[in-house]
Amino acid sequence: MTKVTLGFLLIMGSLMAARATSTATQAINATGIDLWRATSSTNANLLLSPYSIQSALAMTYAGAAGATREEMMRVLHFPKEAGSLHDSFAQLQKQLAAEVAASAKSFERDKKHGGSFSPLALHVANRLYAQRSYAFKTNYFTLLNEKYGTSLVPVDFKKNGKGVTREINEWVEQQTQKRIRDLIPQGALNEETRLVLVNALYFKAAWADSFSVRATTPEPFRIRGGAPAKVPTMVQKAHYGHMKFSGGQAITLPYRDGELQFVILLPDSNNGLAGLKETLTPELLEECASLKGQELILHLPKFRFQPPTISLSKTLQSLGMKRAFDEPRGSADFSEMAVRRPDDYLYISKVFHKTFIVVDEEGTEAAAATAVVMAVGSAMREPTKPLEVKVDRPFVFAIQHRTSGACLFLGHVVDPR
Repeated sequence: MTKVTLGFLLIMGSLMAARATSTATQAINATGIDLWRATSSTNANLLLSPYSIQSALAMTYAGAAGATREEMMRVLHFPKEAGSLHDSFAQLQKQLAAEVAASAKSFERDKKHGGSFSPLALHVANRLYAQRSYAFKTNYFTLLNEKYGTSLVPVDFKKNGKGVTREINEWVEQQTQKRIRDLIPQGALNEETRLVLVNALYFKAAWADSFSVRATTPEPFRIRGGAPAKVPTMVQKAHYGHMKFSGGQAITLPYRDGELQFVILLPDSNNGLAGLKETLTPELLEECASLKGQELILHLPKFRFQPPTISLSKTLQSLGMKRAFDEPRGSADFSEMAVRRPDDYLYISKVFHKTFIVVDEEGTEAAAATAVVMAVGSAMREPTKPLEVKVDRPFVFAIQHRTSGACLFLGHVVDPR
């Protein structure tokens, strides 16, 4: 086999891999942008995990029927063919697992030659906590196990809501290396809770070109687009992806293992975050997955933040997903999940989401968790010399899987202090 032929096969493999995950990617990025717009404030830092949120909601969607299913399909940008959706999420999860396995092999080879880099850490876990003896449909749990790798834990919400809350929070804390604590607030689970669907996501990766700690110095950053304040800022000259777009520019920083990258969307103006909030599209995010590299001198502030647990229930309803939350009363239909009776049926009572991120000279660490709580209801875009880019004003960022284009995390920084 010639090298030319081998190269052709590798390219085809990559294209086919991207196609297999396109349904999940489109839904993840589109809904991520919708939720970012609906929940974000230009006065505060924000971080969401579109991948975590959509994984949990896709598992919930698998149990929806009728008008409830139609609403969820529209709001969450899901296709009409549910099978293609679940297959696409399964393929994306397999691709992410393959990246981790490849990094582990590279780590072992590098270690034999005295290397000391840390391998990619990317852990995705799904779990279902279900009320014992409730009339759930076996084929629903089978589907989630086959496509999402869920494990099922029978619990008793009726008698031990506090204990189950503690159990779920401890599991999430363990899956996220103790970065996500107390995902579910006390009192959120009660005798009416029948099912909690949980997705936990942990990510840690080193830059392909790490920043020198000695080069980090205080530089001005326009806090919330206003007066500047000195913040620790990393500086590096390297090849990064770069593109100009209307109103701003995109910069992509690859992680050591190649198929994951950190995306910066930097508005042209100091207070351009609000405008970018209105114009960001899934197509722009998809374009960022394959930007042409050029030599840049990049100034990037270090930052670290962990927003409190947020409830996405009202946000999802404002986007048009009402029936799933039993609005109007008696309208929720999750009969593909459990038998529906007039006085005993399931609806989404709460959706909780919590995130964590740190960006420094070595790389990025981030975590997220999402819980969907089901309750029982009754009735109702190349210069000749290096281009210098200063990320010195509010900006949008994402952690993106290049092969698929899916954004694992999406947020913005208005104050990196």
